Amino acid sequence: MAESIVDADLLDRGGVGLTIHGRRATVTLNRPGQLNAQTPHTWQALREIGRSLGAEIRVVVLRGAGRAFSAGLDRRLFGLAEVDGAPGLADLARRPTEQADADIAGFQQGFSWLREPDRVTIAAVHGHAIGAGFQLALACDLRVAATDARLRMAETGLGLVPDLGGTLPLVRTVGYSRAVDICLTGREIWADEALQMGLLNRVVPPELLESTVDELAEAVCAPPEGAVRETLSLLSTADEVVEPEQQLAAERAAQLRRLAELAGESGES
Repeated sequence: MAESIVDADLLDRGGVGLTIHGRRATVTLNRPGQLNAQTPHTWQALREIGRSLGAEIRVVVLRGAGRAFSAGLDRRLFGLAEVDGAPGLADLARRPTEQADADIAGFQQGFSWLREPDRVTIAAVHGHAIGAGFQLALACDLRVAATDARLRMAETGLGLVPDLGGTLPLVRTVGYSRAVDICLTGREIWADEALQMGLLNRVVPPELLESTVDELAEAVCAPPEGAVRETLSLLSTADEVVEPEQQLAAERAAQLRRLAELAGESGES
């Protein structure tokens, strides 16, 4: 198993672990005593992981240590100017708008790379996935959960909005009306209901979560890398297409790139 490719102090401040084994990277939220509550240091660490992963990494598994995936934002940040050198909500509110906007954009980058078509990302969810934790799971391509998983978008009830990239995948996954229900009521969604509405791909007993994710990670690595990348790119933008012909043209272009690459590989052999 390879050593971490990201600065160890940065990972430690963010409470994030990173291990690499072959084509797979495993990112672990590692603050079990705080139910893996997140801070800006967490998001900085996640952002740097996304920037640092090499092209050889085909799949990323995101998991939480201990009893939960992530209970959301570290509550110490509510109303405080700074926590462990990271800006609290009050500090952000006092900053000039352009600076605060840039700060939040940086936080979002810790999530947005998980939806890039360079690799498949899988969230292994157990226990609580609240607020930022829910948004982190939503950022992944696939979500596998234990039967004890409970998802909740808590921001609106706290007077805030989901601002870490969660609104777009939520609406894409469950539709506008269900997204309104989830965000405005802040209710808990247990694993079975989440599976039924498409928020989760699979639900398994807790003792099978790790092995199920391992099997899925192997399965998505099986097709040729270029085919996976092109397919992810097509799927990620399909619902943005206004005219069907646009998607058909995108499919043709992607297929021609694949045929050219395969022909090149055949010619080299």
